[in-house]
Amino acid sequence: MRSNVINKALFALSLILALCIGTSFISSGLAKEEKGKEDKRPERGISMSFEYPGVIIDKGDDVNVDLIIKNKGKRDENVYFKVSSAPAGWKTKIKTFNFSITSIHLPEGEEDMHVTFYAKPEKDTKPGTYKFKVDAKTEDGKFKVSHRVHITLHEKEKEKGEIKLTTSYPVLRGPNDAKFEFSLDVTNKTGKDNTFNLMAKGPKDWRINFKPPYEDKYISSLRLKSNENRSLNVEVTPDRFSTAGEYLIPVVISAGESKAEAELKVTITGSYKLEAGTATGLLSLGTVKGKEGNISIYVKNNGSATIHNIEFLSVKPENWKVEFKPEKIDALEPGNLKQVEVSIVPAQEALVGDYAVGLNISGEKSSDNLELRVTVKASAAWGWIGIGIIVLVIVGLFGLFVSLGRR
Repeated sequence: MRSNVINKALFALSLILALCIGTSFISSGLAKEEKGKEDKRPERGISMSFEYPGVIIDKGDDVNVDLIIKNKGKRDENVYFKVSSAPAGWKTKIKTFNFSITSIHLPEGEEDMHVTFYAKPEKDTKPGTYKFKVDAKTEDGKFKVSHRVHITLHEKEKEKGEIKLTTSYPVLRGPNDAKFEFSLDVTNKTGKDNTFNLMAKGPKDWRINFKPPYEDKYISSLRLKSNENRSLNVEVTPDRFSTAGEYLIPVVISAGESKAEAELKVTITGSYKLEAGTATGLLSLGTVKGKEGNISIYVKNNGSATIHNIEFLSVKPENWKVEFKPEKIDALEPGNLKQVEVSIVPAQEALVGDYAVGLNISGEKSSDNLELRVTVKASAAWGWIGIGIIVLVIVGLFGLFVSLGRR
């Protein structure tokens, strides 16, 4: 039993010894690894650069360019800035957010930090390329760095024209019988009070007028003070026979040598409008029962689109006959008309008097109606029969008187 205890003790001792040796090897390996990862940074060092070393601006603008600062050493640093070289006629500073700064704290091992170089030209600074130099140094002055930025100042381009003319809705669409109204905004950029002439040109037989908003009067000129802005309406009335399509309307507003132009557009959509009638305007005719009566009507296209498949229908008394020649019009162009002959035959049993006959002229998307008054007269044959009877009666009476006179 005693030997078992001794054996166990020896085993435990061996295990502890093995753990110690393993730990020693691990520590030695870690130490070597740490030694391999030795910090190679210099004890101290800083760097600085402009994010954009070349900048172009228009006159009246200012410059904001980031300066990138980095601490390359193993210790924290306070870095001080100075714009050491700046041309006359410029205001400069180093800033961050909304305030100016003269220095920045750079902890060791941190990422790049940014500050802003600000420069603004004075009002009378001439166009050209200007060079600026910024210096940075540590607090003790042992480490310094400098960088330059070039700023090119351009003369700001003048606005095209001295009259500003804009419209939010330069294109309107509708049928040719509609009235179109465009809204324009006019701004006087001539630098003085001025009277502007208003001109517009449209297609033949179109009416174009200028008018103030919400007023019915027409104007041909507009008085504006310097930098004053005013709205103006352009009322466009197309010719009633204008066909479907797009129509341009150039508008020019001028004062002396200054002028502004805008191009308005009206899109005419197809309109359909049939008109029927007679050349004399009379819608009546006379006839005899069972006999044909005729009337000539016209069919006209007053729309802006071709109307197809024009057909004719009638509403008539019972047993009457109504016929059309031609029976159908395949197509009728805008502004054109065609003559149609209408034949009406009253029924044999029709009584003498006035009757109404309705005509319906129906085409593509449009129709028209006519109501005719038809007068049925007695036949002329009955008149001759009546005369013949009267003659026979007279002859009979005459013969009777002669016979009685002989007795």
